[in-house]
Amino acid sequence: MEDEIVSCLPKNSESIDFQGWNISYEKSHILKSVCANGKECCPENSPTCCELCTYRYALELPHLPDMVFHKNRLTLIYSNGAQLEFKPMDALNLVENGKQPLQVACAEEWQESRSGHLLEEKFKPFDWTFSTTYQGTLNDKIRVEETDLKLDIFKLMQKERILFYHELTLFEDELHDNGISSCSVKIRVMPSGFFVLLRYFLRVDNVMLKINDTRFHYEIEKDFILKEYTAREAKYDELKTVPPALFTMPHEIEKYLPIKTKKTFKLYFK
Repeated sequence: MEDEIVSCLPKNSESIDFQGWNISYEKSHILKSVCANGKECCPENSPTCCELCTYRYALELPHLPDMVFHKNRLTLIYSNGAQLEFKPMDALNLVENGKQPLQVACAEEWQESRSGHLLEEKFKPFDWTFSTTYQGTLNDKIRVEETDLKLDIFKLMQKERILFYHELTLFEDELHDNGISSCSVKIRVMPSGFFVLLRYFLRVDNVMLKINDTRFHYEIEKDFILKEYTAREAKYDELKTVPPALFTMPHEIEKYLPIKTKKTFKLYFK
């Protein structure tokens, strides 16, 4: 009985070997919001620098999201060393810094809640919604080629035995109760191959919705992974006929958001 209980507990890491791929994930607690060394942390790149300041130095953003799962990571490594990874640091590295951000009524309130120096922050514009076009991290053993191929949605919808499944949050912020900004990745491995969905979801209440999706589909008989990137976006005024309850469900509201960008690629790994 004890063994059964232990096996049901959440795991901090897990892996599977599949058709020459080693697929693994790691997960942990969120990044602390207070510097471990006090206000004066150690110099940049110092081995004793705390995890929070390591992020601050690397990203140079005025603020980090409420929740950064800095140790969460999904990694896929082929037998020849080709590697595809999904990491919160790389996702946040694509947040616009120094660019005029989305200006809505809640933006100033959000900034003021994060800092007692609002006037100073006005001279440090950045995308306070943490929008990112992150599409995963590839190493140099993967060759990328744009293609006209399309994802086979019907094949992905077929019922198959799930050999491995997990979902990880990379970061999340509630925009001072004015919506949500989140980035997550999930994977499922089936006998026919694997499927990965990397999703950035943004909802600014009464203003706009945005979904940036990157889908990866690998079929065991192929020597490449098919990658599809889509960016969808709509203002609230464009969604007047959509039930408001769907605004909190990315998988439901997705179909109502017009596509602004769509590109498909082959990722050759052999």
